[in-house]
Amino acid sequence: MKTNLRFVGLDVHKESIAVAVAESGREPARLLETIGHDEVALLKVLDRLGPKARLRVCYEAGPTGYLLARRLNEQGICCVVVAPSLIPMQSNRRIKTDRRDAVKLAHFLRSGDLVEVTVPEAQTEAMRDLERAREDAKQAERTVRHQLDKFLLRHGRRWSRGCKWTLKHWNWIKQQEFSQDALRRVCHDYITTVEQASLRVERLTEDISELVPPWALGPLVRGLQALRGVDLVTAVVLAAEIGDFKRFQTARQLMAYLGLVPSEHSSGATRRQGGITRTGNRHARWVLVEAAWNYRFGPCSSKRINARRKLVAVGVRTIAERAEQRLHRRFRKLIDRGKSNKKAVTAVARELAGFVWAIAQEEKLLAA
Repeated sequence: MKTNLRFVGLDVHKESIAVAVAESGREPARLLETIGHDEVALLKVLDRLGPKARLRVCYEAGPTGYLLARRLNEQGICCVVVAPSLIPMQSNRRIKTDRRDAVKLAHFLRSGDLVEVTVPEAQTEAMRDLERAREDAKQAERTVRHQLDKFLLRHGRRWSRGCKWTLKHWNWIKQQEFSQDALRRVCHDYITTVEQASLRVERLTEDISELVPPWALGPLVRGLQALRGVDLVTAVVLAAEIGDFKRFQTARQLMAYLGLVPSEHSSGATRRQGGITRTGNRHARWVLVEAAWNYRFGPCSSKRINARRKLVAVGVRTIAERAEQRLHRRFRKLIDRGKSNKKAVTAVARELAGFVWAIAQEEKLLAA
């Protein structure tokens, strides 16, 4: 029973862990002690609090990851990870310390005011780290490309014959000549750096492609690729970042989790809506918005998309085809109403999240 439980709040840092406990009832939570970040020392502290079955432990999601939660749960101690941004704030408190944070976590864990974060499976978390590493590599590639482009611009070398970073553009860059030896060396260094960055992106993309088939969410990745604008990398990002789709009972819950629903500030008879909330997982939200740009074009499936759709079940294929029709109409309707392209594509991304949820449910039924 809840009256027999003890609620433990951990303020976890790289070097230390502050431990606080709240007894069942109305007594204020109290600080126990601050220890080094050591699992054995933490288990000794928790053992002094009584049987493991009576303990409820929590700490904030952060850079220390989910390893501690997994270890405690393996030891038979119920440990959850909570969302830091959703912890109740007390505006009149002007002092913040690790000890007070631990006491606050214990207090709100007892009152039930904390929002639990889903701890992903170890394999899913590993795939998430891999796709995020590719995202970092892609950002590094964009940075060095920008540096090379601005170097050429500073010396009057302007490209005006189409899109940049195509094979034609690359050949033009490599043909540039400079009278100064220092400039030749700088240009060579930039070109080499860009090539190395591109090779890194390609290598990580190949790693993702190799590791998807044995992954538990591999069938979901294959099913999501039936959607227009969702290739392998996008599908892996959605599957790895969202993880367990079963925790979303409706598509609207997934849309809210991704921060794609409008913000609102209403009171009485006044109702005001603003931009999207931008809460939740920004990686999944970003790839959905990027994929939504494809629906500004009319339905016309390419050979590549048709080949991907042949690999999925009929129900998944039907959902993808319906999405292609509906989302294009939605985009054109918003544009005809005078909405900007960015607002229209954000609205399309919100509905695209609904189709992603529908495919996830279809894959779940097939797996069952």
